[in-house]
Amino acid sequence: MPRGKVQMRRIENPVHRQVTFCKRRMGLLKKAKELSVLCDADVGVMVFSPHGKIYELATNGNMQGLIERYKGNNTEAQGESSKQNNPQVIQQEVLLLRQEIDLLQNGLRYMYGAKDMDHMNLHELQALEINLEIWVHNIRSTKMQIIAGEIEMLKNKEGILKATNDILQERVIEQSGFLDTGSNMMMPQFAFHRTMESGHYF
Repeated sequence: MPRGKVQMRRIENPVHRQVTFCKRRMGLLKKAKELSVLCDADVGVMVFSPHGKIYELATNGNMQGLIERYKGNNTEAQGESSKQNNPQVIQQEVLLLRQEIDLLQNGLRYMYGAKDMDHMNLHELQALEINLEIWVHNIRSTKMQIIAGEIEMLKNKEGILKATNDILQERVIEQSGFLDTGSNMMMPQFAFHRTMESGHYF
């Protein structure tokens, strides 16, 4: 008989509540251990009973080590979050992005025919040169990847055509052999007899 749906609310009967706690606690720890074994994960579980008793499971180490790892990761995440939310940091990033945009726009104007570069200082020209070298490198890398892909595709087509040609040649040879055999079978076979009277062969 199927079990009914369990209502997610506090169990009023203390005996039933304790039995359910023991069963669910054991199931939770078992699932945590299976997760650690199957997925090679570091798992830490702590359960406090209604009476204050603690049950814990720590895989691949101890609970204190997992807590220290959690604190370290949480501190780094909070530091990154506070850094990102810092108005001064945001303003600096916006300023750097604006400078980079202005530099790229000046470079584009120069490439499209505006030869007057007197308004750019040495630092900006060097930065533009570096960006241009990076662009050229990326373009050449992309071009070489496309060429290599086309060469590989042509090699595959060549292999397919060669295999198809070999199959067709085998079929032609088979058909030629079949026709030769059929022609020999269709040729009439005459028996030659010599008559005593005429001395001729028939």
